[in-house]
Amino acid sequence: MQPRTKRQKDVLDFITRYIGNHGNGPSYQQIARHLGVTSKAGIVRHIKALENQDLVTRRRENGSFSLMLNSSNAIADTICQIEWLDLPNQNALPEYWELIALLVPRFLIGPKTPEDFCAFRVQNDSMIDKHICEDDVALIEKRSYARAGDIVVAVAENQQMFLHQYFRDGAKTELRPANPNYDSIVFPADKVEVQGIVRSILRPFKLFA
Repeated sequence: MQPRTKRQKDVLDFITRYIGNHGNGPSYQQIARHLGVTSKAGIVRHIKALENQDLVTRRRENGSFSLMLNSSNAIADTICQIEWLDLPNQNALPEYWELIALLVPRFLIGPKTPEDFCAFRVQNDSMIDKHICEDDVALIEKRSYARAGDIVVAVAENQQMFLHQYFRDGAKTELRPANPNYDSIVFPADKVEVQGIVRSILRPFKLFA
């Protein structure tokens, strides 16, 4: 569940960050100071509204209220699941984390829904000059078209998968890498199917070389 008003969302976001940084909830005065208001009465109303929406819980301790997040709602509102892109003629064995849906912060997809996206594991370093490395995870907005210069995931001739920049010239489509060690590849335009546009890159941290 999302807060019903922007002000309630501002209050909830501050409480979430404060608890993450300090391990306990902020006081009403601290919330008011953060929001730039002088009266705590308005903060009390927002807290009650969030409590009625089951987003926070107030507990009385030593004569005063403390705030707690209802974690199941907080997690559901900040995390979403993204399915992996189906790959043609996939030869490489998937990593264990590619066997389940990818969990990403919801802010990465903006106002769109998780169904508008898919995840793609980068297969080589052909886009290294665009700071996209082998084994990165690309968050792809599903689309069947692209503009010149867009970084896309595309299937060529129903079998080859590329993560390259897209350029169209009449009846031909160029898939251009960003690495001098790789050559651009040109296909008949009707032989290239754009799967989507790269919107974000996630980089798994490798503990061991």
